[in-house]
Amino acid sequence: MSPTSKIEADARRINARHHEVKPGEIAVGVIIGRTSEFFDFFVYAIASVIVFPKLVFPYADPLTGTLYSFAIFVLAFIARPIGTAIFTALDRAYGRSAKLTIALFLLGTSTVSIAFVPGYDQIGPASAWLLAMFRIGQGLALGGTWDGLASLLALNAPEKRRGWYAMIPQLGAPLGLIVASALFAYFVGNLSAEDFFSWGWRYPFFVAFAINVVALFARLRIVVTPEYTKLFEGQELEPTSVRETLRAEGRTVVLGAFAPLASFALFHMVTVFPLSWIFLFTREGPARFLVIETIGAFFGLAAIAISGVVADRVGRWPLLGGSAVAIAVFSGFAPQLLDGGFVGESVFMVLGFVLLGLSFGQSSGALASNFSKNYRYTGAALTSDLAWLFGAGFAPIVALFLSAHFGLISSGAYLLSGALCTLLALRLNQRLDRTPA
Repeated sequence: MSPTSKIEADARRINARHHEVKPGEIAVGVIIGRTSEFFDFFVYAIASVIVFPKLVFPYADPLTGTLYSFAIFVLAFIARPIGTAIFTALDRAYGRSAKLTIALFLLGTSTVSIAFVPGYDQIGPASAWLLAMFRIGQGLALGGTWDGLASLLALNAPEKRRGWYAMIPQLGAPLGLIVASALFAYFVGNLSAEDFFSWGWRYPFFVAFAINVVALFARLRIVVTPEYTKLFEGQELEPTSVRETLRAEGRTVVLGAFAPLASFALFHMVTVFPLSWIFLFTREGPARFLVIETIGAFFGLAAIAISGVVADRVGRWPLLGGSAVAIAVFSGFAPQLLDGGFVGESVFMVLGFVLLGLSFGQSSGALASNFSKNYRYTGAALTSDLAWLFGAGFAPIVALFLSAHFGLISSGAYLLSGALCTLLALRLNQRLDRTPA
């Protein structure tokens, strides 16, 4: 029996003992799955600021080395839509559980392999090539980890609680950040520089692999249920080819990718970029700011939950539009707070995470309901991939480059552009909804 079949069989035996899976269990599976993905994401993101510039690009000055590191960081976002196309084909040929198992093992293997990357001093430029290869592996795998559980959760949501159910998958982002930041803060703050750069930074990547194994089993626990199979067979969650989906639903994919751009641009403006600025342009060590970031993530976690309540009362569209306006205002003054010491940094992070939580909490599949049921599964995956690529992928490198050369205020321009794209996409979608078919 293959490892994939063995894992799936174990999941089926658990279902046989526990009977049907309830919506609450689906929510737990979704949260565990998303937390594992975001933990992998943030472990790499933090290392790309405080480790890789010194390990892989020691020949460059700190700013240039960080920009090089962020260039490799982008590769996963470029690879992600390609991964969706590859793994959608695997899904159609071999089934959801096989696809998910392969994708999560690729993600875990790529992530843990980064922990073994030798530095430039050991193997020269090959160090950067290895890092890039494993980063691409992460991106391809993330394209394959789309399991439709968020869609399954939405399909089971009561009509008046759709906002609440929509925010549940988004809780994985702050949870993943909290664990990743706390781990790095501990090692940076308690190890000597020599020990940290020798072995300490590698430990979180090993933890990521272990978490992926737990997440795989939790997700297969849901994927192999009769309820999930029934939805699959009823074409509510059936994968279609990327080409076919774009041909039939291309307009919805594009609008869906741009609708949450304000939120996705803000995502990296309050997670990855601030750490790089503090690390490069202040005398503060990374440990203290990672603690601030961890605390800020708790505010983000609360704000995501609040977004569900607000969306159910006023509607998702007004909340997304209002959040985009607030993010546009935030972009005009907030970046300068990062030069304001502990108080300024704390205010920036708390305000940023509150805004992020309110907007990001409802950004998942903002236009998913517009897809016809035949294309909902693949369409939602593509929409997410493109939103991350255009909104978040380039944010750290663009914001750092602009801020280093033109001051912190210039990084707000990138954030403002995301907010304007969101407002335009929401307005365009509103007009199209009123257009007679």
